[in-house]
Amino acid sequence: MRCRSARHAWLTLPLLAAVVLGTVPAAAAAPPTTTCQVFPADNVWNADISTLPVHARSAQWLASTAAATTNLHPDFGGPPYGFPYNIVDNTHPTYSVSFLYASESDPGPYPLDASMSFENGSDHHALILNKDTCTLYELFNVSGSGSSWSAGSGAIFPLGANALRPVGWTSADAAGLPIFPGLVRWDEVQAGAIRHAIRFTAVQSDQSFLWPARHQAGSAANPALPPMGARFRLKGSYDISHFSAQARVILLAMQHYGLILADNGSNWFFSGTEDAAWPDSLLSELKTVPASQFEAVDESGLMQSANSAAVKPACPTSGGRASNVPPPVCVLTRSSRGGGAPPRVPALPTSNPYRWLASRRLG
Repeated sequence: MRCRSARHAWLTLPLLAAVVLGTVPAAAAAPPTTTCQVFPADNVWNADISTLPVHARSAQWLASTAAATTNLHPDFGGPPYGFPYNIVDNTHPTYSVSFLYASESDPGPYPLDASMSFENGSDHHALILNKDTCTLYELFNVSGSGSSWSAGSGAIFPLGANALRPVGWTSADAAGLPIFPGLVRWDEVQAGAIRHAIRFTAVQSDQSFLWPARHQAGSAANPALPPMGARFRLKGSYDISHFSAQARVILLAMQHYGLILADNGSNWFFSGTEDAAWPDSLLSELKTVPASQFEAVDESGLMQSANSAAVKPACPTSGGRASNVPPPVCVLTRSSRGGGAPPRVPALPTSNPYRWLASRRLG
């Protein structure tokens, strides 16, 4: 089954209530036609980072990505733009895949067939979700038919677990992270909640990576460049009230869950599903957001273990907090922030013999 996201003709009341109140709704829908939660609630992808401290290298990383002169760019829309994904079940046939980088790929087998939707362009990613086992399969540069398939690399992610890939391993993405959990989906926007971080790219990255990333594809050993896994958030002081209700869902997610640097590509391009339902007007709105309104955050205090994506337990909370706003994590520190905004509460370098990741397309 090919999926690009559920399509609704009108915005739901929860969406309107959420963006008017400026809160993050309690739950986002599972991918359409599934009951699969995309990673546990305590996974770092699903962690609210709105109160984390600003990273010490935030200004340098913004400068290296030309944030002062660049706006956000939604790298998705109607076909052929964005990432399509495929839903299968246990009856779907599976096949072995021949990998160019087999030493850093999960051997499979993978559920594949020629009728599936793959990403357009040179990267030719395949994203496949088994709705019976809630297992995510991702492939980079996939090709083949029948029982004969090949790819650059492949990774398998059980969505009910917080496991990370081995240190130094790539995935179908340069950072060694999954792609699907970081996509903006139309069904999420229509439901009124995006409760996860969003994947984005930068032209240059450092030859290091930060938890939860596992791999780097840097162009230089330069700490002024952001490493894979670097997390950015839209400043709380940035006024999103004049945007449409649909745009506010996405921007609110960027304030609460932020962006994760996952690949080399054009600066400030963020990822979403390929879906004919995306309104051009919404995509145009998002292109007006200045990248200078973002800041890098230090999420190292969330880490329970370098080999797990789980974050530390939530602090006990007392009255005065809306029930549909996630509690802060028990590592919050206050940092000074400009504009009267409310306070906002380890890099592992590795050699990079796989230069194919660093030479991938920039747009």
